[in-house]
Amino acid sequence: MTFQIAIDGPAGAGKSTMAKILSKKYEAIYLDTGAMYRAVGLKAVKMKVDTKDENALNNIIKDINIKIAFVNGAQVIYLDEEDVTNQIRTPQISIAAANVAIFISVRLKMVEMQREIAADNNVVMDGRDIGTYVLPNAQYKFYLVADVRERAKRRVLELKEQNINVAIEKIVEDMKYRDKNDSNRAFAPLSQAKDAILIDTTNLNITQVIDVMIGYINEK
Repeated sequence: MTFQIAIDGPAGAGKSTMAKILSKKYEAIYLDTGAMYRAVGLKAVKMKVDTKDENALNNIIKDINIKIAFVNGAQVIYLDEEDVTNQIRTPQISIAAANVAIFISVRLKMVEMQREIAADNNVVMDGRDIGTYVLPNAQYKFYLVADVRERAKRRVLELKEQNINVAIEKIVEDMKYRDKNDSNRAFAPLSQAKDAILIDTTNLNITQVIDVMIGYINEK
């Protein structure tokens, strides 16, 4: 019998970091759903398509090819056979991802791909609507939150590792934009599942958050 761990929450709350650690501990596949929406946003930008134009986006996603692989323990995102792992992490693509993710047609396409993977594998999946919509029957659900400025600090450090320097105020602004988009979209908005464990990571380090999550999983 397979198991599913769903981790939801806003950008920068620590979802991906925790998901990667849990996937290794429990020997499960880690699926970064946010990266999939970023890939759609990147394709739109590359094709000079308005990321707020649903009809134009529908043409893009008909034959889009997104793959997630692991190379030397690191997640690699392929868009139409091209490694776009670093390209999808820029502030511009963050906004593009937030824009495309509000459309039902885009979400249905991504959810179809996500559920196919989860059907036959043990998975740890993170995103905005995993516990509420993508995997409503997941055995373990978590909802991570953190102060927006703390989340922005974390993102600035991530970008610096890629030699990308962005002012923290710009990141704060972008995150507030994404939070509003994600929480107010009509279809499968960002929200905490009723049976998800809420963890505020603002003042917790990685070990402390993981200990809470593992404790809950082992207890359940």
